[in-house]
Amino acid sequence: MTAVDTNLTTPPPRLPVRDRAAARQRAWGGVSPILGRLAAERATGALVREHGSLYLAEGRVVHAESPAVPGLDVLLTARGTLDADGWRDAVGVAAGRNRVGRFLVESGRIGVGALEVCHLGALYDAAYFALAPSGSPGHFRYGDTHWLGPVRPVPVAAVEHETLRRRALLHRIWPDPAPDSAPLLRSDSPGAPAISARQQAVLDLVDGVRTAADIALALARPTFHTLVDVRRLAAAGVVAPAPAPPPPLLPPGPPGPSGSSAPPAPPGTLPPAFADPNITLLKRLRDALEAL
Repeated sequence: MTAVDTNLTTPPPRLPVRDRAAARQRAWGGVSPILGRLAAERATGALVREHGSLYLAEGRVVHAESPAVPGLDVLLTARGTLDADGWRDAVGVAAGRNRVGRFLVESGRIGVGALEVCHLGALYDAAYFALAPSGSPGHFRYGDTHWLGPVRPVPVAAVEHETLRRRALLHRIWPDPAPDSAPLLRSDSPGAPAISARQQAVLDLVDGVRTAADIALALARPTFHTLVDVRRLAAAGVVAPAPAPPPPLLPPGPPGPSGSSAPPAPPGTLPPAFADPNITLLKRLRDALEAL
């Protein structure tokens, strides 16, 4: 038996301690690989994707747009934060110089804090849809700038993390994404729980035609917040996506001899019910004998 000396003069090496921040960074795959590369090279321009665009300045996101969300002008004017005339004046004066945001603040039309809060909400709302999975690759236009100008630049990692957080939140509420983009119908479930006033405002606009994006625009609310209400209503059995329309019928083919639309079978061809392999072999032997 081997004896083990327990009187060690040299202390044992310390166990490695996991660096949680580094582990998260290694595990982080990102939402858009090209966006991560653009951040690393501190690029300036516009990343154009199928569902929206992100504007970068020196590798940071300064603005985002998507047709699925209300614009910053809608969010500002609908809440009374800024009057519509003030917005139009700012765009007319400062859009050509890409400093509409700065002009709004310097002219006293809006406070810098109110503009930053509203702009960040609009940026994250549009970025969620712009970074949605798509069937076509995005492309980057170097040097493109947005007429709003920088308000509060956001790191790319923060935009991507927030996008993933929102995806996970919607999945926890209701895992089926169909209500996000389809026209919505009322389900009128008899056992539906009581809904909040905010959800009732969404439900009042459900008519079988409007989508969640249409409802968000009508209410002048961020579309992602509307998606949260829609998925909660779907989980409660109150709304459901409208069924997809049936595919269009194909035009009928030329009628056969019996008046059917199926093309006539070649001469000597047996009907499918009689297409037995043995009968086919016998027919070939008959044809060969007759040809002798």
